[in-house]
Amino acid sequence: MANDLTPQQQPTPSEENDLHRAKTSPQTRLSPIWIVPIVAVIIGMWLVYDNYTSRGTLVTLNMENAEGIEAGSTLIRSRNVEIGRVQSVQLSDDLSHAVLTARIQPEAETMLREDSRFWVVKPRIGREGISGLGTVLSGAYIQLEPGRSEEPRREFQVSDVPPVAPAGQAGLHISLVSQLGNSLRVGDPVSFQGYTVGRVEDTRFEPESRTMHHHVFIEDPYAQLVTDSTRFWTSSGVDFRLDADGVRVNVESLEALLGGGVTFGVPEDLPMGRPVEANASFSLYADEDSAREGTFNRHLEYVLLVEDTVRGLSKGAPVEFRGVRLGTVAAVPWNFTAPQPDSRAQFSIPVLIRIEPQRLGIENEDIDLEMWEERFQRMFGMGLRASLKNGNLLTGALFVDLNFQRDLADQYLAESFSERTVFPTVAGGFAQIQAQVTNLLDKLNGLEVEPLLAGLDRNLQASESVLNEVREVSASMNQLLNDPNTQAIGGNLNATLDELRSTLQGVSPSSPAYQELTTAIQRLDRLMRDLQPLTRTLNENPRALLFDNLDTQDPIPRAPR
Repeated sequence: MANDLTPQQQPTPSEENDLHRAKTSPQTRLSPIWIVPIVAVIIGMWLVYDNYTSRGTLVTLNMENAEGIEAGSTLIRSRNVEIGRVQSVQLSDDLSHAVLTARIQPEAETMLREDSRFWVVKPRIGREGISGLGTVLSGAYIQLEPGRSEEPRREFQVSDVPPVAPAGQAGLHISLVSQLGNSLRVGDPVSFQGYTVGRVEDTRFEPESRTMHHHVFIEDPYAQLVTDSTRFWTSSGVDFRLDADGVRVNVESLEALLGGGVTFGVPEDLPMGRPVEANASFSLYADEDSAREGTFNRHLEYVLLVEDTVRGLSKGAPVEFRGVRLGTVAAVPWNFTAPQPDSRAQFSIPVLIRIEPQRLGIENEDIDLEMWEERFQRMFGMGLRASLKNGNLLTGALFVDLNFQRDLADQYLAESFSERTVFPTVAGGFAQIQAQVTNLLDKLNGLEVEPLLAGLDRNLQASESVLNEVREVSASMNQLLNDPNTQAIGGNLNATLDELRSTLQGVSPSSPAYQELTTAIQRLDRLMRDLQPLTRTLNENPRALLFDNLDTQDPIPRAPR
């Protein structure tokens, strides 16, 4: 075949040499000496990876104050088991708080969820006792409470106090808002009828709105007790009151007595209501009475222009109609500098009252305030008047009493004060007594005392002369009694009585004189019985004494010849 090739197709000497080298060069092989460095590199990479994975997860913890926290020493525990350690402690970029960097062991990485919570465990003395004594020697540590959320998280806020309720515990979280700076603290009890059903989780003050905000947790199954009709108020342990309603003493639980707390319930005048959603907001009242008053949100406002003293009348005093409470005193005094109505002859003290129909057990949807206002206008014309009366003689507390004064029915004059309708008033009980006493003093001042005193002087002089005469008569009697003849009268009288006794003994039943007297009386009695027929005949016919025969006719005289 080589002979068949043309001269142009014959290979050159250089190509022929290259072809020969390619056929004769041996195959390239990896030297065994490279196995050792390759294995060393693999082991090093594995050690680096193992060291990196064994270091755990890096997390960032923010604290207001890093007191007791030391880098490299402070542990992070969960259920008293070490799961991490603080690596570094430094200030934030804005220098407002401390930033901690810590590593969590790989097996505890699943605990770092969105709702996980961290707090510092250290010696603490609170209302519930002493806690964290074990950290006196070992130092403070950070406690981790794992969350139940599915979302992971790597930055957390560390609290200075332990949480009230464990994460994921069934219950209800609500918010309480109040206008007063009470002494509620984190961990204070929340009670229902004296039984603790929850705790205060957080409390803060908002300067913009000037309100206190408290976050409260109610445990299950007590969360169903909270409805849209529930009212919350602070419990002070012992509530002692002395007002127009008398003396009242309420004692809460021992825990509330020592540290206070929150109490809730549904007022008797309201229905039980419906359950509320989580994070619902409620008003926190100062006491139970204020909470009950807060339910009466539909009311009519009237102004009393009181011409008497209002000493003893305070805000919250009852407004009653014949003993039935209809409202509350809202302010004493109210808008004191407002101009008085032109119909007033003298200055009056304005008192703002509220008429609350809900106190009569009427539901909100059934209350027509316009109809109630028209009803009161009619009753003003019928003599309905307000007056201040004493509700407690011990304290002098007053209340507003409403009643009909029939004699004033035609004297009602509609007035207004500071855009409020004036409720007509009359003088109270003490004012009426004062007026009567004043009238009596005026009458006494109008009497002519001098003639009375002159007559009284004459009577005294006459009495003095009578006393002198009595004194003279007494002296004469004493002189008469001291006379020997008068004293001898007693002896003579005794002798006379002895003679009379002797005489009477002579006429005794056994004496002869008494027997003779008895015989004479018997004879006289027989004689009287014998004379009775004669006496009867003479009474019937007096002429029987002159004529023998009563049946003969009267003689007829003869005529003269």
